[in-house]
Amino acid sequence: MNETSATSASGDSLLPDGITTLTTIHFAIIAVLALFVIAGLLWGIKAKRSRKKASRDVIANAREAGVEPAPEPTPDLPAAPTPAAPAPETPPAPTPKPTPAPSQSQVQTAPNPTPAPIPVARPVAPAPAPAPAPAPTPAPLSDEPIAAASFDANPAAEAATPTETPAPAPTPTPAPTPAIDHAAAPVTQLKGLGPKVATRLAELGVTTVGDMAALSETEAQNIDAQLGAFTGRMGRDRWIEQSRLLAAGDKPGFEAVFGKL
Repeated sequence: MNETSATSASGDSLLPDGITTLTTIHFAIIAVLALFVIAGLLWGIKAKRSRKKASRDVIANAREAGVEPAPEPTPDLPAAPTPAAPAPETPPAPTPKPTPAPSQSQVQTAPNPTPAPIPVARPVAPAPAPAPAPAPTPAPLSDEPIAAASFDANPAAEAATPTETPAPAPTPTPAPTPAIDHAAAPVTQLKGLGPKVATRLAELGVTTVGDMAALSETEAQNIDAQLGAFTGRMGRDRWIEQSRLLAAGDKPGFEAVFGKL
C-alpha cells in the first residue's frame, strides 16, 4: 500500500505544472467545435426538409389551381468533348541519295591564270617652243605725196550716225474757265423764289442776287411785308442767307446747305 502511493506520487511529480489544465482546455474546445458541427448538420437537414416541403406545397397548390408546375431545373452538365478528327497521315519525305564524291583522278586542277602585263606609259617629249616671229621691217617711205582721203558721203556711215528725234509738241493747257459772278445773277437763282416773286421784288428794287445780299435785316423785313401772298417766304426759304453765300462765291458751301444749283 505504501509502495503504490509512493509510485503515484512520484508519477505526478514527473509532469510539469499546468499541463493538466491545458489538456482540459483543449478537450473543452474540441467538444465545443463538435457541438457547432453537429448543430450545423442538424440545421442543414432541417432546412433541406423545409425546402422539400415548400416545393411540395407549391406543386400541390399549382395542381389545385389547374396550372402545370414548372419542371425542376436540371443542373447544366458540361458538354461531352467531341473527338477530334484524326490528322491525315503524311508519308515521310524520301531522303535524297548522297551523290558520290568525285575521285582524285576525275578532279582536275585548274591552271592558275597568268596576270596580264601592265602597259607602261611612254614618257611624252615636251613640244618644242615656237620660234619668235621676225619683227616686220618698216616699208621705205616713197617720195610720192599722200593722197587726201575722200570726203564723199558713205551710206554706211550715214546710217550709223544717230538722227535727232523731234521734241514732242507741248500740250496746250486749257484756258481757265472764267469765274461766274453769282452776285449779278437774277434772284430766280435762289431756292424757292419763282418768277412771280421776282417780278414783285423788281418793283421793289431787288433784281439780282447781289441786291438781295446787300439788304439789311430791317430792309429785308420791310420788303417781305410788301410781298402780299408771298409774305414770310423770305425768312422760311432763307433768301438772304442763300444770296450772301452766292455773292461771296462760296458755291460749295451753298450746295452743301441748300442743294445743287
